[in-house]
Amino acid sequence: MTRLESALNAVDTANTGDPNDDDGQPAALVYGQRMSSELERLFPNASDSLRIAARGQHIERWSIARNSYPEGKAGYHAWRRDLAAHHAERVGAIMADAGYSEDDIAAAGRMLRKEGIKKHADVQALEDVICFVFLKWYFAPFAAKHSEDKVQGIVEKTARKMSENARHRVLQEFDLPEMLAAAFRP
Repeated sequence: MTRLESALNAVDTANTGDPNDDDGQPAALVYGQRMSSELERLFPNASDSLRIAARGQHIERWSIARNSYPEGKAGYHAWRRDLAAHHAERVGAIMADAGYSEDDIAAAGRMLRKEGIKKHADVQALEDVICFVFLKWYFAPFAAKHSEDKVQGIVEKTARKMSENARHRVLQEFDLPEMLAAAFRP
């Protein structure tokens, strides 16, 4: 087994503990596999650090409950920041156990903490993959539960996070209503 396979298997093992269900499997496990699938499709030459960061994007996400933070924007941002730090720490430990260098571990941590979106190609690549996974698998259920205004706002935020190339691909790959598609146009 390669060190990449070892690291990905360790992430999957950690995510089998997710008590939340998605299609009869632990939700974090399914999410990680979807992330890897989209990464392979969008960035087939990705580094090991990016491959592991993508798989570990939600590692043990259930262990830090949103309801343990205050309601509102400040509580939400604190929760997301703490999740990112947890994900980076867990993925870093897994990578160290698999024999990756400190530089590789630091790169994955930077990606998971989203340090340098729009500045670092690997951080942006991870963000683009996250957005594609959201649009492909999670957008429709989200949209069904929220108002048109909320959906429009989320689509606009999603588009702003993406690279120009990724926004272009969204327009090619998804059949979005004009109002939503407009958010992805230059």
